[in-house]
Amino acid sequence: MSRRRDKILLAHGAGGRLTGELIANTFLPALANPHLEILSDAAVLPELPPGRPALTTDAFVVDPPVFAGGDVGRLSVCGTVNDLAMVGATPLWLTWALILEEGTDMGLVEQCTESAAEAAREAGVTIVAGDTKVVARGSGDKIFAITSGLGVVPPGRDIGDHRIRPGDAILASGTLGDHGATIMAARHALESATLRSDAAPVNALVKSLFDAAIDVHSLHDPTRGGLKSVANEVAVRGKVRLVLEEDAIPVRPEATTVCELLGLDPFGLACEGRFLAWVAQSDADAAVAALRNAPGGEDAAVIGRIEDARPGMAPVVLEARSGGTRPLDLLSGADLPRIC
Repeated sequence: MSRRRDKILLAHGAGGRLTGELIANTFLPALANPHLEILSDAAVLPELPPGRPALTTDAFVVDPPVFAGGDVGRLSVCGTVNDLAMVGATPLWLTWALILEEGTDMGLVEQCTESAAEAAREAGVTIVAGDTKVVARGSGDKIFAITSGLGVVPPGRDIGDHRIRPGDAILASGTLGDHGATIMAARHALESATLRSDAAPVNALVKSLFDAAIDVHSLHDPTRGGLKSVANEVAVRGKVRLVLEEDAIPVRPEATTVCELLGLDPFGLACEGRFLAWVAQSDADAAVAALRNAPGGEDAAVIGRIEDARPGMAPVVLEARSGGTRPLDLLSGADLPRIC
């Protein structure tokens, strides 16, 4: 019997004995399912349910790879599940690949694998295929993850920015900026007993809106660039104006404190377990109630409204708690690299 390796070696990615050990000892026990266990070149899946297929892919290079509330394994599954949920799809199957740096602690790989498996169970999806590559020491940074996800949009469901109209209400499913604030706090060794990443699958929360027959027009998860980026992108694509209410936007005091210490704007920080929804104004109260009655949606709130675009005026404005309005512009530069 070969001894357990404590560090990742180049040979773990060479397709030989150590690759087999890594698969057998780390990946299969955590991710076991009939599609993966046959170790074929591709997963052969059941027929898709009725509807339109939805496919997404993403890469995760967060620094640090382990943080309060999660790690790159959990983040990679949640991020991909959430991208599918944002187009109204029911997430079904994922692929999961790792790029590992030579010398990485095996314990980190095992932790991230277990976290990915746990997040998949939480979201009700299955990781059906995967891959591992190892790069030389100094050519990577411990562990990167790449995921793809396949889901189905049920028949008759149509959501997207093309459906956003003046008068629509804008909702946040929960507090914003938790993930970005947590990552930045970790990088600057700012301790907090309560600040944690919001990394979580949101497909069950989204389902609660459709189950309540809410007229959902569009959905977006505010990842890189946070609320600022999503709001400006929606304004451009929808040819509308977004008016956000500063007092209505939920932000945890702990996240606000990190932002004040580091000179950051919470509205520009990434979330990994939250989404924004554009719904008919007549359904706004019912939508908030549906979210608050579902696990993870307790802090849901209406945070703004859609108006007609105004030529020559800012496409996104914030109604400040101090009075008046100010533009909410896109971030410039790369203030928060490797946030997810």
